[in-house]
Amino acid sequence: MKAAGHWAQIGESTCVWGMRLLFGVFRYGGRPLLQAFLYPVVSYYWLSHPNARQASREFWRRLAIFNGERPEHLSWRSWRHFIAFANAIIDKMAAWADALPADAVEFQGRERLLADLGRGRGALLLACHLGNPEVCRVMARRDPNVKINVLVHTKHAERFNRLLARYNPASALNLLQVTEIDAGVAMRLAEKIEQGELVVIAADRTPVGGGRIAWADFLGAPAPLPQGPFVLAGLLQCPVYGLFCINQAGRHRIIFEPFSDGLTWTRANRDAVIHAAVRRYAERLQHHCLAAPRQWFNFYDFWRVQKC
Repeated sequence: MKAAGHWAQIGESTCVWGMRLLFGVFRYGGRPLLQAFLYPVVSYYWLSHPNARQASREFWRRLAIFNGERPEHLSWRSWRHFIAFANAIIDKMAAWADALPADAVEFQGRERLLADLGRGRGALLLACHLGNPEVCRVMARRDPNVKINVLVHTKHAERFNRLLARYNPASALNLLQVTEIDAGVAMRLAEKIEQGELVVIAADRTPVGGGRIAWADFLGAPAPLPQGPFVLAGLLQCPVYGLFCINQAGRHRIIFEPFSDGLTWTRANRDAVIHAAVRRYAERLQHHCLAAPRQWFNFYDFWRVQKC
């Protein structure tokens, strides 16, 4: 089987026109119609993309061994894994269109985060591909002064912003296209923090531009994680939270988990501090993944360095 390339080339190749189509289906027929539309599409994707299917099977194999179980029914678990992803896409549409009912979302750690924002500075949120972090937009709806900036790798960030504004003019979500954390990006994000805004960055995928990584144990084996988000935490010197959003019994639980008041280091201990932060984040990611494994949406070989 041909080896998969970098995650940026495989799991998220959706074009703007495709998102526009999904928005249209959702707004026209709601969740039932979009489910009817997505389920066969996702099932076909599962059948026709052996690399993604095998990556899902490998995740379930590792999870079973980690839990002391026999790795059985891997294909069945993998297919259900993809169907869970289809439902997550529907939730994503609902979040972007502000169509999630208020009673479908509950928060953990929101008060502490708002208290930090109330001191006049923003915060850095370490997101992951577990669950559906887009649902955190509901917080901006409940707290209109909260502005959310999400770092993404897509080259279509500005077009996505226009698409979101078209379907939801009041959207407080801003997508920022970033491939690597350089001095210019850091200065731009520092301005967002100084203005009391939130900056969201994925901390569970290796860099698109081939940046530095650190190895941390995840489900019983070393996995490569990016150093960039933690370097950024040190540069911004602001409160840092882990962001986890898990669907439990039909309700979205958004968890803002305090991670650091601001990473600091000297030239001598910089690498040690960053590597320790990566390992601590991997522990928290594993904790939440074990609680909702079917919502782990990384359909590539997570335990291998990806080449772009």
